[in-house]
Amino acid sequence: MTQKVLLTAAVTGAGDTTGKNKYVPVTPKEIADSAIESAKAGATVAHVHARDPKTGGISHNLDHYKEIIQRIRESDTDVIINITSGGGGDFIPNLSNPAVGGEGTDMQTPKERHEPVGSLLPEMCTLDCGSVNFGDMVYMSPTEWLREQARLIQESGVKPELECFDTGHLRFAKQLIAEGLLDGDPMFQFCLGIPWGAEADEETMMYMKNRLPENAHWSAFGIGRMQMPIVEMAAQHGGNVRVGLEDNLYLDKGVFARNEQLVDQAITKLHAANVEIMTPQEARIHFELRNPYGGEK
Repeated sequence: MTQKVLLTAAVTGAGDTTGKNKYVPVTPKEIADSAIESAKAGATVAHVHARDPKTGGISHNLDHYKEIIQRIRESDTDVIINITSGGGGDFIPNLSNPAVGGEGTDMQTPKERHEPVGSLLPEMCTLDCGSVNFGDMVYMSPTEWLREQARLIQESGVKPELECFDTGHLRFAKQLIAEGLLDGDPMFQFCLGIPWGAEADEETMMYMKNRLPENAHWSAFGIGRMQMPIVEMAAQHGGNVRVGLEDNLYLDKGVFARNEQLVDQAITKLHAANVEIMTPQEARIHFELRNPYGGEK
């Protein structure tokens, strides 16, 4: 039997990448267009962040998210929408005054982080399951904040994708399940290779996979040059996959990528391994997602 996987295109992210690759989408129209092109190339899911059209940096503006989602939903191309709920967690250490974040600190309450999800009701959203040293900053998601976010997501009916940047995040995600804060079969995502979280290698991926609940679905992605190797490893071991400019800027050494090119490259590798890509409607049924169209689309 041919294996089928969910393929996510993470089209922009929130990192300082817009000056490194001109194809990283910034405006709501660019982000929506890139999501649509990724779907046309074969992606099942578009994972979206909003950016400030003027600065290219992270945006929490609900109107930016509304425009992105509206443009995608009004297009003729079907794709599952997955909105980040991980914004507003960046703490820049200030050694001269450790109690106060330094320049660039961007913190939001759980309710603020949830606003785009609760207002726009995508099929899916991410839930970052713990704090981590993220390069030179600290990404902060304390446990009580996460419990509150999980409760808000549960009430919205949106399916959370449980983002695990390290093994402790996996443990806490299982605690949320034990506390009844997640409905249905859980969806985990292993976020591999981010400094200084879990390593992007097969041993680490399998360590995390082997500790999943029996009814769990899972996906994995690697950053930079490990993006495509992790695609192949995850599919080989029964997982779903993710590519996109949020995680990797290059199609090949020295060649900047577009999102749809990364999707196409991943599909070529998966087809060579006898792995097919789920359609959005197949994934809605398989993962028990809401259908915002209310029909068969």
